[in-house]
Amino acid sequence: MSKPNVMFQSIFKRLPSLITILFFIALLIYLQWPPSEKEKQNQPRVTDVKTATANQAEFKDVVEALGTAIANEQLQITTKYADVVQAVFFKDGQKVNKGDTLVQLDRQEEIARVEEMEANRAEAMVQLTRLQDLLSKKATSKSQVDQQEAKTKAIDAQLMIAKIRLNDTTIKAPFSGNLGFRQISVGALLAPGDLITSLDDISRVKVDFAIPERFLTSIKLGQDIEATNDAYLEEVFHGKITSIAPRIDPITRTLKVRAEIANTENKLRPGMLLKVEVFSQIETVLQIPESAILPIEDKHFVFVIQDNKAVQKEVVLGRRKPGIVEIIEGVTQSEQVVVKGTLKLRDGSVINVLED
Repeated sequence: MSKPNVMFQSIFKRLPSLITILFFIALLIYLQWPPSEKEKQNQPRVTDVKTATANQAEFKDVVEALGTAIANEQLQITTKYADVVQAVFFKDGQKVNKGDTLVQLDRQEEIARVEEMEANRAEAMVQLTRLQDLLSKKATSKSQVDQQEAKTKAIDAQLMIAKIRLNDTTIKAPFSGNLGFRQISVGALLAPGDLITSLDDISRVKVDFAIPERFLTSIKLGQDIEATNDAYLEEVFHGKITSIAPRIDPITRTLKVRAEIANTENKLRPGMLLKVEVFSQIETVLQIPESAILPIEDKHFVFVIQDNKAVQKEVVLGRRKPGIVEIIEGVTQSEQVVVKGTLKLRDGSVINVLED
């Protein structure tokens, strides 16, 4: 037999094995072959979104204003008379109690004056007693007794003035509070009205602010307020309205209001600028984040999650505050609404909820 025939017969015998190998190669290629564009289009598109829950929560109608902190009591301590400073008993910024001695002025002259008046009164009382005794014996006239009584009363008045003047040489704190800087030194000659220091009671702080007249019916005595200051970014100070001005300012059309804030830790200081919020009404309403709202023409919509799909619903909005909106109609309690990714959605879109 010739060599070509032998080769042909060999190939023919191996043909089933080759076919089998080619079949498996073709099957493997088919399984790994990327899907056609048509098949891709038939698969639903999944959109990543973030959601929030519609919940019942307190909604506060807030009137905002700016106010200035004022000490509960404040005073510039001065002297009534010209005198020399004998002693100073306080330091800058010291906290004092009511009645604490702050400054002692020279009092020698006042002491001598009191002693003189007391001696004069003692003598006048002796004379008055003697004349009253003579009058009982009808040895003197009633007019002389009356004159001596008048003289004694005049001396009593002079003695009282001398004691007041002596008392004024000791300058005391009229109420408890914090002192300012010392403006005098020992040996200084003070004139009437010269400033010694300041005294502020900041255990409670008053804050005066003005609100537009349209909020007149929303303000009342005892109403709660909250105040913040840039020095304490994360702290809120609570107080109550204590007085309301009886008049509207005809130029600004605003109403002046005063509130008091407890300041037990002395964090607030007179002169501070406070941002005040007055809560005129507090209600429990259904709320969702403002970012969930999708405005279309004059209507508002949200996407609600149902069976891993985004269902578009029309809603009726109520009041707003930064980041929050009240829902009157369209969404129910505990429904999940899309707050991020709304612009990529259509009604019925398949979604994948991402966790924050």
